Amino acid sequence: MNNATGDLNATLQAFDDINSQDPNLDVDQAGKQRPKELLYAERMSAELADFTVSPSDELQLAARAQHIERWAIPRSDYPMDRAGYKRWRVTLGQHHAQRACDIMREHGYSEESCERVATMLQKKQLKRDAEVQMLEDVICLVFIRYHLESFATKHPETKLITIINKTWHKMSTAGQARALTIQLPTHLQSLIKKALQAG
Repeated sequence: MNNATGDLNATLQAFDDINSQDPNLDVDQAGKQRPKELLYAERMSAELADFTVSPSDELQLAARAQHIERWAIPRSDYPMDRAGYKRWRVTLGQHHAQRACDIMREHGYSEESCERVATMLQKKQLKRDAEVQMLEDVICLVFIRYHLESFATKHPETKLITIINKTWHKMSTAGQARALTIQLPTHLQSLIKKALQAG
């Protein structure tokens, strides 16, 4: 949907302004501490730009807003079981969609564009909608590229293999192919190989 009439750059900047308020910090590639969700949003946009040519405004906006104001709804507010996790994720998706759409309207985007971004952020029609699937691919690629290593230090190998398998099955064949080109430490390459053989 490249006929959007809103101000893309201003909307992306507004998303960044919100995410820059994240009290949680993460370390970028240069070793500098940055607001966690601002850094994540930048990585999502960079991964999307590297993965596809001429993405629609809506896909670019969904990628940048994937975790918008995520800290406002902490995981600890929900029961620490699978049902609680699922409720938290659904609530997050709704929150991200609402915040993104509110800002998009302020910058001239139509209700159609807002609904499109909300669909992507709530992962509706995954595997059936090409843009929803591309967003999911980018999410998985960012996880593998930037977060798998730290994740691997916190969980036993059996759980990691299960998580990698689930991540792999969420991706398209194009996403899987891109994931295999990511330069990872040897131990993570070995872990992915084990997961794919197990899956």
